[in-house]
Amino acid sequence: MKSSNTFFNMKAGVLFLVFLPAVFASCKKALDSAPDGKISLDEVFSDSVKVAAYLNTCYDNMPAKGTRYFFWSRGPVVWSDEAWDTDAEAEPTLSAGRMYSGNAAASNHPAMDVSADAGNGSYWARYWNAIYNCSYFLSRIRDVTAVDASVRNRWKAEAHALRAYYYSELLKWFGAVLPIQSAPYNYKDDFTSLKKASYYEVTKFIIADCDSALATGELPWRIDNPGEAGRVQKALAEAIKSKMILFAASPLNNGGQDYWQEAYQINKASLQHLRDNGYALYNKVNFPQTYLADNAFIGPDKNEKAALYNEYFTQSMAYANQPVDKETIYQSRDGQGNIWDIDGIGAQDGYKSGTCPSQELVDAYETTNGLPVLDLANPYLDEQHLEPNYNPDNKQYDPARPYENRDPRFYASIYYNGSKRYCLWNFDEAPESPENYPAAKGVRTRIIATYVGEPQTGIDPAVRKATRTGYFERKFLHPTSSNNNVVGGANWKLFRLGEVLLNFAEAAAEAGQLGEAAEAVNEIRRRVGMPDLPAGLSKEQLILRVRHERRVELAMEENRYFDVRRWTSPGGDLAKTDKWITAAEIKRNANGSYSFGRRVVRPTPRACYTNKFLWLPIPLNEASILLSNTGVNWQNPGW
Repeated sequence: MKSSNTFFNMKAGVLFLVFLPAVFASCKKALDSAPDGKISLDEVFSDSVKVAAYLNTCYDNMPAKGTRYFFWSRGPVVWSDEAWDTDAEAEPTLSAGRMYSGNAAASNHPAMDVSADAGNGSYWARYWNAIYNCSYFLSRIRDVTAVDASVRNRWKAEAHALRAYYYSELLKWFGAVLPIQSAPYNYKDDFTSLKKASYYEVTKFIIADCDSALATGELPWRIDNPGEAGRVQKALAEAIKSKMILFAASPLNNGGQDYWQEAYQINKASLQHLRDNGYALYNKVNFPQTYLADNAFIGPDKNEKAALYNEYFTQSMAYANQPVDKETIYQSRDGQGNIWDIDGIGAQDGYKSGTCPSQELVDAYETTNGLPVLDLANPYLDEQHLEPNYNPDNKQYDPARPYENRDPRFYASIYYNGSKRYCLWNFDEAPESPENYPAAKGVRTRIIATYVGEPQTGIDPAVRKATRTGYFERKFLHPTSSNNNVVGGANWKLFRLGEVLLNFAEAAAEAGQLGEAAEAVNEIRRRVGMPDLPAGLSKEQLILRVRHERRVELAMEENRYFDVRRWTSPGGDLAKTDKWITAAEIKRNANGSYSFGRRVVRPTPRACYTNKFLWLPIPLNEASILLSNTGVNWQNPGW
């Protein structure tokens, strides 16, 4: 679905591509030209092939997400309390290092002013560009006679769904600082009348676009032809509705209004429509020869539930009528690269580890009896998270054996001290690593030792290939991938049924539908063999468990960054979650046993927890132009 976009040759970083007369005065000639620069747009929309090419431009700004943020970073995953990025010390001028130090301004923000590799970054310009393309396409497609009516209807539905997606992304990142613009603008338009819409109003506009797509019979529920990989479908529209009404009802965004009943009803309908059209949780190990093999080491004793969970995230969805993966709703069109080299265990190939899961994330995984390790209402007794407030009802958890008897999703998602990996290790072992010495460079099984002083995989405050936290990311890493078994990261799952289930669970709990909420959470838990939630939980207790389940089930999938924000009040901050990030400080004893402690990753707090970091800033020049044109300050607080 890729094509050139030279007909829309706006400067990167300019929003009011969309809205400002000054921009349109300079770009009118480009807009009056077609993709090849030689024919008019009237000619484009009189030719079916050229109309299809224009629709392709509506897809050009779809992001790859995952590891495809600047310099193979996971972006919002490592900007949240889920993980620490080893590049923050190795390359402190990159995005994570700048976020942690608070080196951010409206004129130069690390989450915005990065290379837009694979569609990540430069959101303000890219998404408004895309919204214009979709709106212009919608304004012209109804009069196109060169295209069969059924094809025309499908293309129109795709443009509606795509515009809904781009608006939802802007709303997630920037909040209620957006105008609603359904018609394509003209460079002669009066932009002084622009008005900021509320979060709820923009959400309703997004839902209306989704409903337009869903009402179109020609738009399929699932793409079953590999030749149409990446095209949007009805399932995407339902997933967008599910997420955005949940966000609109949340404390940060609801403007003091109660939208939970509406969020419950929309999510209930969306979930049912997805089920009715074949979407279901991934619930079977389909490649046992890989994920249950002796050398896969996914959990103790070949844990089948852990294997199934890891298999799901390390396989791309196939485009087929009856795919093995019926859970993924929409995946990126781009792969994630050789992530064992840039986002796994850095010592494996000698480069960098990238995403290191935090001790806070590890603390979130329950024990197999279904009980949280910590008190969910007050997980830590101190500001720095060095004093865990253990759940007194959990007798199964032993701080001296912290990795035993944990939720299978822990073993599928985290490499920890004592876990194993079979692959090509690109170094000879040294005596300082007695768990693995002697062993030569080559394909072999290695014990992942993360204790202080371990020369290859041990914790270190600065070495790029080491771990900052005592843990390595495993969730998206094929169990044996390496330079001799080149299996890159799977296409990124932007939306999946598991998330929609948890959206519904949260909305139901907040709306007082406690039984339905608990059952949705239990469906997620049963998939991995975890016990049902206890019966008789109060509304407050159930909301805590739903939020906790989101943290575990959706770990490192870019949801936590937005969740902790939308659960915060407009005047609040992220001091309890994002200010301090801790690590496992493990020491190897003379007899080969280990002592487990905790330490902060960095002796100074991360600076990206304050109120202004709840939202990204509108780029400074765009905010200034908005102010001068409307007389209203559109900028987010603190910027």
